[in-house]
Amino acid sequence: MSDATCAGRKVDRLGSPKTIQAAGIALPVPRYSAGDSTIDAVAPPAYTIVARILHWVMAILILFMVPLGFVIANDWGGPLQELLYDLHRSIGALIIPLILMRLVYRWATPPAPLPDDIPAIQQLAAHATHWCLYALLLVQPIVGWMANSAYGEPIKAFGWFELSPIWPEDRLFSEQLFALHGLIGTVIAGLVAVHIGGALYHHLVRKDRVLMRMITG
Repeated sequence: MSDATCAGRKVDRLGSPKTIQAAGIALPVPRYSAGDSTIDAVAPPAYTIVARILHWVMAILILFMVPLGFVIANDWGGPLQELLYDLHRSIGALIIPLILMRLVYRWATPPAPLPDDIPAIQQLAAHATHWCLYALLLVQPIVGWMANSAYGEPIKAFGWFELSPIWPEDRLFSEQLFALHGLIGTVIAGLVAVHIGGALYHHLVRKDRVLMRMITG
């Protein structure tokens, strides 16, 4: 029996790289470039964990603040009306630094772009909704702060500290600001509904990962 036959049987029995090398059989060495799927299999998340935490904290606060605003604006709070006012003002004061933090972090760490198969008009609508929400969520608590200052009502954030007034007392202007505050709240509610509807459309109809990007990255 020839040496080559014996080597082949060794390979069949053992099959290890060392045995194959000892048998004198040359095998091709696999090479991977930076663009191979083996390396790309573990892709970075579309949103970092910090971005996701900021998003969901803001989402919870907004979903609570919008109906709370409608309750206190229509005096539906009953004996809890003043307590609900204080809670609404306190959360509004909290939203200001949170939205600033969210904007700075998004500028410093932009998310991955939307999938290419999403039509351009839908991508434009998504970006417009996002940036309108960012702008209104920054303006809304400031308008509320101005309205309370013009009314002469101090804002005690969760009873921990009091915000300084940012507008001189003017009851007539205060009423106008509160009306604007209510209008902005209605627009925010509509944009939030559109945002949620779009996320559910992607998840349930298109069945892509647009919603899951903000949950698992």
